[in-house]
Amino acid sequence: MAGQRQPTDLVVMKGKKHLTKAEIEARKNAEVVAPNDKVKPPSYLTPELKKKFRKMAKELLEIKLIANVDCDALARLLIAQEQYLEITAQIRETPLMLDVPVYETQTNPDTGEKEQVQVGTRQVVNGERERLMIIQDRCMKQCRQGASDFGMTVSSRCRLVVPKAGKEKPENKFSKYANA
Repeated sequence: MAGQRQPTDLVVMKGKKHLTKAEIEARKNAEVVAPNDKVKPPSYLTPELKKKFRKMAKELLEIKLIANVDCDALARLLIAQEQYLEITAQIRETPLMLDVPVYETQTNPDTGEKEQVQVGTRQVVNGERERLMIIQDRCMKQCRQGASDFGMTVSSRCRLVVPKAGKEKPENKFSKYANA
């Protein structure tokens, strides 16, 4: 199975595949390079998120990991992060356990009728907190995916590393006889 197509510059730099100048030129002409001259925050972001967008976009532009078409993806990442923080704050305020009353059916000695009487309490998991944690998990997954797309996780940065030009190969000791 073939791997992902790599940029021509990366293939040439790795030096594992020999390409002629014509092949290199053809591959470079076939590569899609998105412009990055209009990386601006979308209008639907809040002023605070627009500020975060500009800061993050500046850093991504420096390492050439963002283009004009990526603006909405970065905006969605920032929205997911904001929602994650909001849900996390709500979870902190919501207790994990709740005391619920325990009832028992007893017969009233005066009237002879059966009635529910509270005999104590027991603790149960708070359903509201559980619901908030499910939402938090969804937001976290969105954040993780968005961060991975932009190379903001350790594993995604490892995939983005462009190898530096290799060391020069040692001269072949027989090469001096080849030209003779």
